[in-house]
Amino acid sequence: MWIYQKKLQYPVRVNGPNPFLAQMLNSAYGGADGELSAALRYLNQRYTMPTNNTKGLLTDIGTEELAHLEIIATLIYKLTTDADLKEIAEQGMAGHFIEHGLSTFYADPNGVPWTASYIQAKDDPISDLTEDMAAEQKARVSYNHLLDYTDDPGVIDTLRFLRQREIVHFQRFGEALEQVQDYYACTKVF
Repeated sequence: MWIYQKKLQYPVRVNGPNPFLAQMLNSAYGGADGELSAALRYLNQRYTMPTNNTKGLLTDIGTEELAHLEIIATLIYKLTTDADLKEIAEQGMAGHFIEHGLSTFYADPNGVPWTASYIQAKDDPISDLTEDMAAEQKARVSYNHLLDYTDDPGVIDTLRFLRQREIVHFQRFGEALEQVQDYYACTKVF
């Protein structure tokens, strides 16, 4: 089905520990608008798409979001690996450390666990693709906000890459929405 290469889609470099930024990155990991939500949303919605092209697009983007999840997890791990416990506690990550150590966990920066209520599937391709476009825009904005919290060139580079992919996905979902609307116009099923 897929060919998995045992390397990240994009390299992750950090200058040193930054537990505060690691905690903020949980937004992109297990937050409502994060990569886990995107992957599961798209991989679920693909089944009710009316054309093979739109099914394929949601499969492709959904699996790419899993690669982004791996990138974010790597960033979080690298930003906490060499941090001392005092620094972790000072940056508000003591609770996370007590529960999970340095393991990543699907929760937002406030520690709220990921929930399936973050995603939707309506069996209506137009509403699903419209939601997908909004989700990509919200993720783009989240990456903009994350960029405000770092001056680390490696982290900035990685976050810019991820932000750019959100823009591309938004555009691709817009194209898919047009295809679905054309499909319904031709089949008179709507």
